[in-house]
Amino acid sequence: MQPTGQPGVAEWENEQAREGRNLTNGTYSQATVPSKPSSKDRAESQMTEAKRPTINWMDLLWLVLLAALALLPPVEEPHKQLILLAFGVIQLGEGWLIARIPSRAPIYLVLLKIALATLLVDHTGEIPINSYYYPIYYLPAVTAAEYFGPWATLLWTSLASAAYCFYLYPALQEYDISSEDYGRLAIRIVFFFLASMVVNRFVVESRRQTQRYQELAATLAETNRRLEQAQAEARRSERLAALGQLSAGLAHEIRNPLGVIKGSAEMLTQKLGDSNPLATELAGYISVETNRLSALVTRFLDFARPLHADLTPQDITTVLDRALNDVAQFWKGAPVQVEKEYEPGLPLVPLDESLCEQAFVNIVQNAYDAMGVTGGTLRVRVRPAKAGGRGNLDGVEVRIEDTGPGIPLELREQIFNPFVTTKKAGVGLGLSIVSKIIDGHHSTIRIESSDNAAGNGAQGARFVIFFPGAGDKRAVGETAHLVIS
Repeated sequence: MQPTGQPGVAEWENEQAREGRNLTNGTYSQATVPSKPSSKDRAESQMTEAKRPTINWMDLLWLVLLAALALLPPVEEPHKQLILLAFGVIQLGEGWLIARIPSRAPIYLVLLKIALATLLVDHTGEIPINSYYYPIYYLPAVTAAEYFGPWATLLWTSLASAAYCFYLYPALQEYDISSEDYGRLAIRIVFFFLASMVVNRFVVESRRQTQRYQELAATLAETNRRLEQAQAEARRSERLAALGQLSAGLAHEIRNPLGVIKGSAEMLTQKLGDSNPLATELAGYISVETNRLSALVTRFLDFARPLHADLTPQDITTVLDRALNDVAQFWKGAPVQVEKEYEPGLPLVPLDESLCEQAFVNIVQNAYDAMGVTGGTLRVRVRPAKAGGRGNLDGVEVRIEDTGPGIPLELREQIFNPFVTTKKAGVGLGLSIVSKIIDGHHSTIRIESSDNAAGNGAQGARFVIFFPGAGDKRAVGETAHLVIS
């Protein structure tokens, strides 16, 4: 402000050339914000983001501009030079400070810049509020706009404006201030707010766009993952179909000679009787091994032939209990404790009772076999669930986990392929048939490591099966007939 009778304040047309700070000075990273923040978190946070701790050309430009200010009047004012040096040090160390204490560093930076701006104004004019260096208050205002939300930016700009207006009080003690001078002061304050809000709007919109791009990238990554999974399942289905046709042809070709061999062995046993014990014993071996091969051929045919499923809405726990009882009834190995956890309010599931029981029996039998030497615990959990990868369908999730040795990681991707097994005497068709049945029910199955086996040091295996509820029209209407090929 100017005293009455003295020359007025020089026009401030050049202030726009000095206002603000370059917004491209800092870059933002995800180090201080969650990968998927909620809208509430984004609204309440200070939107603090880390800047590059390295010195770039924009920082050097800052130093050049501060050096230019140092060469402008008043040149012989040491306090001014020291304050400008402090601004340069803060600018160079801003990224480092943000990286060290990202939550509090923006507050410290704005406060320091307000304090330095107030000191600079005090030492660059006979009347501080009349100093030509008053645009230095744009620096804390724009810094606040970079790191905070709109309301916090308004608050910090108000604080910077109040620090500047603080010098109005000593001016009033010595001079008379006209209404025109009050108008100039108001214009300066309003421009502080305009600059900070313009910058803040740009920063907020930039962060919104960044968040959208991050969410889009995450969505695309998930879509690609599902596409790769679908392609892998399609390739596996093609291989299974070709293998099924081959198995069916071979099984029929093998079964006919096996019938002849078995019939001949039985006839030989009847004719020899007790006259030749050695020949009778050998004929018995032939008959037993023929029966074993015939059972193996039957499994090949079961795998190859289409399964006709009649899907009707049913309580899945009833089928699961029956499968558990069937396996436990004929188990002859070490004791296995079964723990059931069925949540209430389970929806009905469209399934073929016989085929679904066959799948459960196979999984449960494998779990018993895995714990056959030392025994263990079989935990069965059934709960309502949603299939996020299939349009968030409502359904039922069945978890069957044991405390056995588990399935090696390298076999988990192929465990549902035919002829892949961890058993010494296994053929590797059981889980292939299970996968075929589950696929035919429009359901999914995956295998995980069990967290139920930590007590005895074993890894364990957990089969997770999702069945869509009866409300999914793709799975079933009231009653549906399905051919699983």
